[in-house]
Amino acid sequence: MTVIPHRANLLQDRNQLHQFLLNCQQSLTEKDRTKIVSISQEIYPLDPLAVLQEIAEPCQRHFYFEKRDPISGKSFAIAALDSATHLTVAGTERFALAQNFIQSCLARTITIGTERLPFSGPHFFCSFAFFDENVATSSYFPPGTIFLPKWQITRLKDSCTIVANAIINKDINVKKLTENIWQKFEKFESHKYQKITTSSKNSISLKQIPVNDSAQFKTSVKSALKLIESQYFSKIVLSQAINVLSQTPFSLIDSLNNLRLTYPGCYVFSTSNGKGQNFIGASPERLISIDNNHLVTDALAGSAPRGKTEVEDANLGKGLLNSEKDLREHQVVIDFIVDRLSKLGINPDFSPIPRLLQLSNIQHLWTPIRARIPRDIHLLKILAQLHPTPAVAGVPRDIALEQIRDCESCDRSLYGAPIGWIDRTGNGEFAVGIRSALIDGDRAILYAGAGIVAGSEPEKELAEIQLKLQALLNALV
Repeated sequence: MTVIPHRANLLQDRNQLHQFLLNCQQSLTEKDRTKIVSISQEIYPLDPLAVLQEIAEPCQRHFYFEKRDPISGKSFAIAALDSATHLTVAGTERFALAQNFIQSCLARTITIGTERLPFSGPHFFCSFAFFDENVATSSYFPPGTIFLPKWQITRLKDSCTIVANAIINKDINVKKLTENIWQKFEKFESHKYQKITTSSKNSISLKQIPVNDSAQFKTSVKSALKLIESQYFSKIVLSQAINVLSQTPFSLIDSLNNLRLTYPGCYVFSTSNGKGQNFIGASPERLISIDNNHLVTDALAGSAPRGKTEVEDANLGKGLLNSEKDLREHQVVIDFIVDRLSKLGINPDFSPIPRLLQLSNIQHLWTPIRARIPRDIHLLKILAQLHPTPAVAGVPRDIALEQIRDCESCDRSLYGAPIGWIDRTGNGEFAVGIRSALIDGDRAILYAGAGIVAGSEPEKELAEIQLKLQALLNALV
């Protein structure tokens, strides 16, 4: 990747921008027939969700990723719009293929602009389905999608960065490309995207249709418990989905806004397939985060509801921290992550005592796991080892995955799968696509799951799933 030092006001001088793009085109050779130009610029702070509301098109790919941390005060939001280039992948090598694609793109990328800005330069946005091959022929999303957006808007506290990415080849109309970039940038600079305008949800009427009914789910839990007793596997995560129908099309932006306001400690995300369908959610679970070779991943397993009073809430939390069944389920996830990282030569560090991650309607046992990683280990190589963890699959993993395929009637798609981004230096962040929903016009499919281990009770597991589904249902507008 070629990095050109910052040129002041590149996006405020139309002629300079045109000449720069023209020079890039004229530098093409028979060997290098295409180049990618990535231009970063600081702009007045905008709300990336408001930008998504204004300019996203149903026929274009988009990606939205936000995390507000009420404890540390750190928060960021990214909106990625349209695709400059993309790749879809499938099969057991999908993470390696994604890594090769990213590295190939970066090898022919010219990066220019304000390099010191957070989230400057090209970022690649990724969604990987739960399984490496589509289970259903009608799957909305492929097993893997990686795309470099034409536009990326990121807000980190009071700093806002815009990145324009463009493919340069010998046939591109440089004058037209210059005008397109210039006009879009002027729109961003006009400060039109300051606030989200949301509509009232009082009049919305929703009809719920279970994909697999309660009796069927409880039967699946009982069957799983018998297999656990016979030591066929020790844990399996069973999911349940419901179809939700609305009298009017669901509002993607309003639903995302509801999620980020209601669940500020979660990853609020949305990714589209470019065909009008969107996968959204508010996930409490970080699968992996890498920042300057410092890795953090979460072991998140074992759940309890929140109490209606402070005393009840404290008792439920204390009960969860002392629950033999939940602690055992949680330890399985820790052991798996530690084993997978160790096989890559990574030495993880974590507390032996889990803590509580408390959300508005549910609380989980939570253990952050940290490590320093060598520079030659790519994020996607680690991701390939970690996904799926026992928190969303089971133990042993391959046997649990086989059983999930056999007993679940609904395609998981992106549910329980990695959703996130990677930058040009190998930093990135992926959440697990839980507490999620697929939105398709006036129809939504809501997903939630529960971990089944020895000691699980069908009624309690069903109640846990319904609690998780309710969180998404309340956010839909």
